[in-house]
Amino acid sequence: MIRIVTGTDTGVGKTVTTAALAVRAGPGAIAVKPAQTGVGTDEPDIRAVARLAGCEVAEFTRLEDPLAPDTAARLRGVEIPPVSAHAARIRELARTRDTVLVEGAGGLLVRLDTSGGTLLDLAADLARDHPVQVYVVTRIGLGTLNHTELTVGALRSRGLEPAGLVLGAVPDEPGLAERCNRTELPRVTGVPVVAAFPDGAGSLAPEHFRARVGTWVTSHFAG
Repeated sequence: MIRIVTGTDTGVGKTVTTAALAVRAGPGAIAVKPAQTGVGTDEPDIRAVARLAGCEVAEFTRLEDPLAPDTAARLRGVEIPPVSAHAARIRELARTRDTVLVEGAGGLLVRLDTSGGTLLDLAADLARDHPVQVYVVTRIGLGTLNHTELTVGALRSRGLEPAGLVLGAVPDEPGLAERCNRTELPRVTGVPVVAAFPDGAGSLAPEHFRARVGTWVTSHFAG
């Protein structure tokens, strides 16, 4: 199984979601980050996944500046692999792993290469010959309905039905918008909410994170 984690934006909780999927998948899982930007500014996403979930990880491309991968590559005049190369490497991993988790960069249409290839292209490519599940991580506050509907619509335009919505950072004291959007998100998209992670979940000690994952997800998360 290949499970892809995308989001409506950057910083919405994709890394926490990827780590939680790895915990649920067990020791046969590997988490992949096709393109990591902003290297050296914070803990790389894939290292955070390894820390939280204790799983094997792989990172295909590293870029210095905290920008979209194609922008970061063009800025420095460096060559980066095309999406087709990422797909080939993920297929190779899927031959020997029970689960391959793929965390995107930013949103679904952020370009992962300098030829215009996106995570959506990668997901559609992989779905041609592998079972693929795509999870959409979204904010819960004001503005999320529009962003989430656009992301879900883009997936469906390529024949990919999202496996579920994930609320990436639920505040301890939700306001009116947060309380309403918990119900409105599945209503307007037709996609169920399958997990809701509290704000700050990624800062927990690994043993506490792993122990609590089951309390934040439904039976359809990694189902």
